[in-house]
Amino acid sequence: MEEIISEKKRKSSREIDMTSGKLFPKIVAFSLPLILTGVLQLLFNAADIIVVGQFVNDGAVAAIGATSTTVNLMVNLFMGLAMGAGILMSRYYGSKNSERCFELVHTAMPLSLILGLTIAVVGYFVSPHLLRLINTPEECIDQSTLYLSIYFIGSPFLMVYNFGAAILRAIGDTVRPLIFLTIAGIMNVIVNIILVVCFHMGVAGVAYATITSQAVSAILVVITLIKEKGVAKYKIKSSKITGSTLLEIVGLGVPSGLQGTLFSISNLLIQSTINGFGEIVVAANTAAVSLEGFVYISMNAISNTSSTVVGQNYGAGDFDRIKRAVKTCAIYSVALSLLISIIILILQTPLLSLYLSTSEAIEWASVRLSIILPTYFILGIMDLLSNSMRGMGSSVTPMIITLIGACLFRIAWIYTVFPIKRVYANVILSFPASWIVTLIADIIAFVMLYRTKKKLFQNTQENF
Repeated sequence: MEEIISEKKRKSSREIDMTSGKLFPKIVAFSLPLILTGVLQLLFNAADIIVVGQFVNDGAVAAIGATSTTVNLMVNLFMGLAMGAGILMSRYYGSKNSERCFELVHTAMPLSLILGLTIAVVGYFVSPHLLRLINTPEECIDQSTLYLSIYFIGSPFLMVYNFGAAILRAIGDTVRPLIFLTIAGIMNVIVNIILVVCFHMGVAGVAYATITSQAVSAILVVITLIKEKGVAKYKIKSSKITGSTLLEIVGLGVPSGLQGTLFSISNLLIQSTINGFGEIVVAANTAAVSLEGFVYISMNAISNTSSTVVGQNYGAGDFDRIKRAVKTCAIYSVALSLLISIIILILQTPLLSLYLSTSEAIEWASVRLSIILPTYFILGIMDLLSNSMRGMGSSVTPMIITLIGACLFRIAWIYTVFPIKRVYANVILSFPASWIVTLIADIIAFVMLYRTKKKLFQNTQENF
């Protein structure tokens, strides 16, 4: 018989129960540490780019920037499994089922290590070929390959941290992952400065600093789960990949991961096209993407919040609360993304000067920012609806929508619209155009799924 989580056990630690009480204060309390976590991570990543930009050259910035799509392609599928584990944990937590919580934790953690080792091996051997496949500028290729060969060594740490953090966030604890990232990020900056500035190791120094910080965050999250007194407690000796739990993680996580991978594949084509404009444009694009990240990470934090809120209330069977939660998160996401976008647009020249050393590169970066930032809120709502559908147990639908509305649309754009006018701005326009198409499909799919799930639940209750 399934063990039910006692109220005393559920209220331990730093958990947030999203199934009762006022929604907005809890959504804010949950999302703010996530936003701060993302902002800190971006600041630390920006520090990497700024250090090499100021103490090496723009070529080093381009070399690191050219690796981003390759990293995403290798990692996104497995990150989807971490998301699947988190959504399942939130559902079990919402339904007060401690037995399934235990199985989830002790399946997810050993799985994360296996996945991390897989990424490390495959990434090390495949990444050099991918870099050439996407037309990475010849002057960047050696440094980009060196960076990735070191970066992928840290993959096991990266996956362990993300699975562990997903488990903690699923029960409402977003504070400790923030603390862990802060500690790891400070370590990253210190090691970065030592290796790049003092020992002149260039992009290799940045990569070594990155895997050092990943190791620190992974160790901290594992120690926390071991010491945890609530339903997320992890006992190393009890680690066992339970078949039924693994299948559920795969069922939710693989479509989510494939969605990220499909994005990465379409972005590989975009990056390849951008690479064709030369080293200066690649460096400019890298700097602009870094600044855009501050908007995206805020929207992403709110969309991840929606998956937890929806997952917990789906487990509790409260569909009216799900509807209110999604509306609240959508308004919150749009308001915050527009505010940050306006600030960045006003301050874009001094901010870009931190990354780039030439006025030409800054001008190219401004082209991207002027197109992306005013429309970025559309992506936020799109992701929020996708994560809300996952919270209700549907991962395949948002994956299919993303495949058609974003990935195939962008590929078609590059081969049809871009040839009409082969300029950098025309490449960037493919992003907002694809977001609009995808959002329309996401809205229709979410409404249909919500009504179907609600009706099914009501029928089950009546029959019961």
